Amino acid sequence: MVIRVLLADDHGVLRDGVQRLLEANPDIKVVATVGNGREAVEKTAALQPEAVVMDISMPDMHGLEATRRIADRAPATGITILSMHSSAEMVREAFAAGALGYVLKESAGDEVVRAVRTVAAGRPFVGEGVADKVRAEHPGSGIASLTAREREILPLIVNGKSNAEAAAMLGLSPRSVETYRLRLMQKLGIQDLPTLVKFAIRHGMTTLE
Repeated sequence: MVIRVLLADDHGVLRDGVQRLLEANPDIKVVATVGNGREAVEKTAALQPEAVVMDISMPDMHGLEATRRIADRAPATGITILSMHSSAEMVREAFAAGALGYVLKESAGDEVVRAVRTVAAGRPFVGEGVADKVRAEHPGSGIASLTAREREILPLIVNGKSNAEAAAMLGLSPRSVETYRLRLMQKLGIQDLPTLVKFAIRHGMTTLE
């Protein structure tokens, strides 16, 4: 399967370089490049790529807001933030917005390729350049890593709602609910429903005992 990727960065030279880096791999194809966050949201909605590589600092909607909108409207698309910002707080904000990957521009190289493959498969990826800074509080290890939509869906799941029932309540498709469910469980490192129920009880997200 070829992974279709959208690149969003307002620096044309960097964008072209990342595109060449990705397309040197036969399993990856860049289907669109954009220079601002609004275009990223619109193009992703139209093309539904498997992955997005997103800069944070862009005109006409910054990357974190674009990430939030894409995560809500195209939950099956894995988003990797490619940024110059390496603070643990920024990484946590990116994951909370809905990103699955985070790579520093200064150490991109083949990390971008690995990140795209990983997030397209629905798994989180943190580049080595930022891993040490967030290891103490890994963005995939707790409730802070969940997006607002994932926090809506979690209590419905643990309270016994089916994908179809949760979808009807939230105005989503059952497939989107299933994608959110799988993603939030992967972020939390939880493999089964009983463990998810215990997590929800511990964090006051369900009345089940």
